[in-house]
Amino acid sequence: MEFSPNNHVVKLCIQAMALEATGKPEDAGKLLAQAWTDASDDLEKFIAAHALAQHNTSVGSKLQWFETALQFAIKMNDITVAAAFPALYDNIARCYEELNDLERADQNYELAVFSRNIPADPGPFYHGTKADLQVGDLLRPGGKSNYKSEVIMNHIYFTALLHGAGLAATMAKGEGRERVYLVEPTGSFENDPNLTDKKFPGNLTRSYRSTAPLKIIGEVTDWMRQTPEELQAFRDRLAKSKGEIIN
Repeated sequence: MEFSPNNHVVKLCIQAMALEATGKPEDAGKLLAQAWTDASDDLEKFIAAHALAQHNTSVGSKLQWFETALQFAIKMNDITVAAAFPALYDNIARCYEELNDLERADQNYELAVFSRNIPADPGPFYHGTKADLQVGDLLRPGGKSNYKSEVIMNHIYFTALLHGAGLAATMAKGEGRERVYLVEPTGSFENDPNLTDKKFPGNLTRSYRSTAPLKIIGEVTDWMRQTPEELQAFRDRLAKSKGEIIN
């Protein structure tokens, strides 16, 4: 199962978040209810339930939806949702705390701490760029951001989702051909904080960063390119984003 911004349920959730931001919670709630109804697999149900938990103001409703999201995350047993467990358990614990059920709150806080030790993503990993590189070359931190050219990045970024690397290649600066390389981290890495636990729970895009170089071990040529409409939609969302890059 892979997260995609072009997924129907994901699109509904994104639209609902935009309505929330413009002060239209009732309209947002209708879209989220539709997202839950239309969700057809465990990942979609996990995403819709989590969005409903964030939308609801009643502690009891929040708890119900967070626990529903947790049930689907556990059922999936997939690296896609692994990074979401700490925040999920923290949110559930806070709900129990507000309901004065301190025993269950403590249990969930403990689970949040324990779940932070989930093993790292096994890969394979990809990096998208327009640079013409060779097997054995090293990709190092210090390049300009693809999204804010005035920012010099302290990390090198990569992903375990091929289409995510393809999007990065499309957005990369330069005049060369869009390329997606198969890469191997040479040191430790962490979830990309610019994407983790932001609009969606955990690190659904399986995006990572490292201060250590990435070693190129191959090139992937059969990745699926974004349509012009999908690219424009992505650029529109990016233009509306007011968040600062966590560097």
